[in-house]
Amino acid sequence: MLQNLKPLAPDKILQLSQIFNEDYRKEKLDLGIGVYKNDLGVTPIMNSVKKAEKILWLNEETKKYTNLSGEPSYLNAMKKLILADTIDEDRISSVHTPGGTGAIRQGFELIKIASPKSKIWISNPTWPNHISILNYLNMKCEKYKYFDQYSRSLDFDGMLLDLKDAKPGDIVLLHGCCHNPSGVNLNQNQWQELTRFLKRNRLLPFIDIAYQGFGDGLNEDAYGVRLLAKECEELVIAASCSKNFGIYRERTGILFTIGNNKALKELSQNTLAFLNRQNFSFPPDHGGKLVSLILNDKKLKLNWMAELEAMRLNMLKIRHALVKQLEIRSNSNRFSFIGKHRGMFSLIGATKEQVIEMREKHAVYMIEDSRINIASLSEKTVPMLADAIIHVGV
Repeated sequence: MLQNLKPLAPDKILQLSQIFNEDYRKEKLDLGIGVYKNDLGVTPIMNSVKKAEKILWLNEETKKYTNLSGEPSYLNAMKKLILADTIDEDRISSVHTPGGTGAIRQGFELIKIASPKSKIWISNPTWPNHISILNYLNMKCEKYKYFDQYSRSLDFDGMLLDLKDAKPGDIVLLHGCCHNPSGVNLNQNQWQELTRFLKRNRLLPFIDIAYQGFGDGLNEDAYGVRLLAKECEELVIAASCSKNFGIYRERTGILFTIGNNKALKELSQNTLAFLNRQNFSFPPDHGGKLVSLILNDKKLKLNWMAELEAMRLNMLKIRHALVKQLEIRSNSNRFSFIGKHRGMFSLIGATKEQVIEMREKHAVYMIEDSRINIASLSEKTVPMLADAIIHVGV
C-alpha cells in the first residue's frame, strides 16, 4: 500500500523555516513564519495567559471529555469578543476547532454539504492554505482582485468588478482584518459598500479573522465582520486565538455560522457538531479554557488587552522604523506603503530572484512572494532588512 504514495509538495513557509534553522550564520532574519517576537527574538507567553494557566492548574479537577461543540464558556466569550451585541443569540451557532485552520476546514466542509454547487471566491493573493484545503476537498474556487501590485494598496474597484461574475449562492472568502499576506485592509466605507454589494448579488460571506487586535484595535478590527453579521441573512466566520492570545501551539479556534432564525441555528449547530465528531471528535480544551478565563475575568481581560495593545503598537513602531530606514537608503518615499499596511505582514514587491539573493547574501529569509513578517523584527534588526532590500534593488 505505502509504495503507492506520492511525495507531496512541502509547505513553503515551514520549509523556509527549516532552511533558516540550518543556516550557520550568526546574524540572520526569519521573516517567514507568522509568529510575534519580542526584542530578544522570543515568542513570549503573555502574562495574562500565565496567570490563567495558574488558575486552571489550581482549580481544574478532571480531564474528562467536554462535548463535541466545545466548552460553552469559551464559545460564549469568543462570540462576545468578535460579534459583541451585534445580533440576536438565536441566529448564532458555534463550535470550538483545532486552531483557525481547523475552523477554515470545517467551514469549507459545511459549505460542501449545504451548497455543493457553490464556488468559493478567494482574494488574489490569499493565505496559501485556503487554496490547498479547497483543492484537497475538491471544491471549486475562483480568484478576485484584491492587491494592486503597483500601488501596494487595495484594488477595491477591481475586487467588485471580478465579484460581479459570481453567481447567487456563491461564497466570498474575506479576511476580517490584517490581510494575509498583503497587510492591506478595507476601510469602513468600503466594508459598507461591499456589504451592500454582497446582499444585492445574494453572495454569502465567509470571514477569516485570525488577527483581531493586531490592526487598529479589537473593536476596529471587528467592524467588517460585525457589519456583515448585522446586515446579511447568512454568514460563516472562522477565528483563531493563536496570534492575539499568543497560544499558537494550543490550537484554539472557533467556527460560527449565522442564520436568520432559531430553526436554522439549531440545524447548523447539529451539523457543526457532526463535523467535529467525524474529523476529531472533541476539540482540544486547554487553550479554550485559558481564553475563557481571561475574557470572563475583568482584571485578566484588562491585563490581556493592555498586552495586546502593546504588541499592536510595537508592530506599528517597527513599520514606521522600517519605512524611515528605507527612505534614508533609497532617498525616496517609495516604501511608504509599509507604514499604511496593518497586522503582521506586508508584501514588499521583491521578485523571486531578489528574495533568493537576500537569503543567500544577507541571511534574510522571506517566502518567495516577498511577504515579510513585521512582528519578527525589532528596532535592532530593521537596518539589516533595509540594507538587504536596497542592496538587491527592490
